[in-house]
Amino acid sequence: MNWLNELYKMNKQEPDKEIERSLVNAIFRIYDRFHRIGLRERIGQQEMSLDIADAYIHGHNAMIEAGVGIGKSFAYLIPSLLTNQMSQKPVIIATSSIQLSEQIHKDLRTIGSRLGFSTVRSVVGKGMGQYACRSRAAEWINLDDANSSVSTLAQRILDYEIDERADIKAGVSDAEWSHVSVNDCKFERCHHKTACLFYDMRAKLNAKAHEIDFIIVNQDLLIRDLMKKKEGTKSIISEQPALIVIDEAHNLETKVRDARTLEFTYRGICRILDTTVQLLTKQSGDKSLFSQSKFIKNCAERIFKQVNADLLHHAKQDNDRIKVSEIKGIPLNQVLNDLKDLSLRLSILTSRHEREIDDAFEAINGLITLINVLSEIEDNYLLWASSPLRVTTISICPKDISQFLKYALFNGKVPVILTSATLCQGGDTLEEQYSYMTDSLGYKGDFLERQPSPFDYTNHAMMYISNKVPYYHHDQRENYLKAAYNEVVQLCNLTQGRTIILFSAKEDMKYIHKKLISRANEYTWAVHVQKEGSSQDSVIADFRKSKGVLLGTGVFWEGVNIEGSDLSQVIIFRLPFPVPSDPVYEYKASVTENPFMEVFVPDMLLRLRQGTGRLIRSETDLGILSILDSRLSTAAKKSYREQVLDTLPFKKVTEDFAVLEKFVQNKRIRRTD
Repeated sequence: MNWLNELYKMNKQEPDKEIERSLVNAIFRIYDRFHRIGLRERIGQQEMSLDIADAYIHGHNAMIEAGVGIGKSFAYLIPSLLTNQMSQKPVIIATSSIQLSEQIHKDLRTIGSRLGFSTVRSVVGKGMGQYACRSRAAEWINLDDANSSVSTLAQRILDYEIDERADIKAGVSDAEWSHVSVNDCKFERCHHKTACLFYDMRAKLNAKAHEIDFIIVNQDLLIRDLMKKKEGTKSIISEQPALIVIDEAHNLETKVRDARTLEFTYRGICRILDTTVQLLTKQSGDKSLFSQSKFIKNCAERIFKQVNADLLHHAKQDNDRIKVSEIKGIPLNQVLNDLKDLSLRLSILTSRHEREIDDAFEAINGLITLINVLSEIEDNYLLWASSPLRVTTISICPKDISQFLKYALFNGKVPVILTSATLCQGGDTLEEQYSYMTDSLGYKGDFLERQPSPFDYTNHAMMYISNKVPYYHHDQRENYLKAAYNEVVQLCNLTQGRTIILFSAKEDMKYIHKKLISRANEYTWAVHVQKEGSSQDSVIADFRKSKGVLLGTGVFWEGVNIEGSDLSQVIIFRLPFPVPSDPVYEYKASVTENPFMEVFVPDMLLRLRQGTGRLIRSETDLGILSILDSRLSTAAKKSYREQVLDTLPFKKVTEDFAVLEKFVQNKRIRRTD
């Protein structure tokens, strides 16, 4: 392909007009060849590719909403491939899930090979918790009181049957995996590094610009890298990308908050102190460090005792976030001084174990921040306690993350593309439509024309809003769940299964699942429920095979792609409003004039659009969207009803079950094969 060879010779020393002309022409030629190489161009796809190319040429950031069916991964991979070849610098693609990272990697190889690009060197980077650690597995095997199931898992890791969590086809619980996954990696000091997938991946992430073409990571890893670069410590990802693409960018705020949230357990603090003292005493031999560490550990134990009392008193379930009461009777000032001393010692320490020193320095500084927050010296952080996996945990997170992104990501050094199917709200101008995301992220850059979904929602889909389910109140939860259960059964019978039910609360999902299972003999469809852990491939496969009913929350609201008649209905169990008492939303509400309309409704709409986007996944798909939340009914007269209806693509809306039933019959959505 001579035209590609000519393009590869272009570089940033050429005039911008020449580069722009060559890049634009290359994109046109690629799309002209689509039908000849077995690919089909989607409406809006080429325009999106050209917009991204323009952003790269002029060094601008760009935000673009690409509706379901646009084929946005190909739309950004095409200009990314060309950009990489022109610049000889890697393109970073950040996603919100492991499944999407792997799908993009697959798409990259598909389109790269079909378009005649030379070998594309790429790596998929996942968080360390996704990888097996042979060092930790060996330690577990040697424990006298080791859990038998974890021991079996550890032995399989040592036998090289398992390199990462995805290798376990039957799944594994979070609790069991946490014992053998990578945690506080020893890197160069580890005996197992030569056969470690995590170690190999990290080496490729930080390869020199000319040694890697595409770096595909989750957003968490990108954010952590930005944090390290901002702090001046050793970075994780290549220093010289040509372009950064952030897919599923509607998740970026949450991912930044999660990445910038520091979590502390008592055992974790002890581990940090032990590592630090070990590094320092190796060089200095200062025995006083042991007593210093012991003092800090004793104070930490007393802090966690007080926090645990708060949790026992206020938390109703393990994932509840509760406020931490004032810490009394503990010399926090002395703890702070001792931690600052350790931090100073680490900052001047010289050793060949540079990475371990950086990690220890970062961890000790995190402890300093925690003590500052607990002492109320630092007031720019949110503070809460929780008990995930029944382990008392204290968490702190910066109140405002937009400033961090403004200076660490949207700083003009590298063009950044933000894309998703759900970035916009209502509004007359692009600025208004993108305003919620702009304000949340501190975004600086261009707003590109929205590329709507090409699917025929008018003729292929109907939305049903139930007006039979009472409003949800915690003290009358049982009444709500009973009524919702009856609606679920009626709706699932209507489509003969082929339904995904999306829940906002795990407790609701557990209730409905238990009730459905207990009365399984009353209906013809099988019931499936989300599995613990990150990969849901097996349960989705079971659902498709049985054409039954699948209950899910969390990851099921996005990233699930089931085309065809296997999925004919999506049920939204409750409108996905964020929890008002959550510390993050409580803070966001406190800095707005109209919290409900400026924070809670926009956030709900983003998630609702993601959930409803699971239904129609191809031009021929047919289906119904059912919302079991009578707050959206006409009679409720809620101010946000019209905003919801305007935002969703469904044109046929009914509250009459008979009308819905007629639509299902006319479209032959109900099948018995």
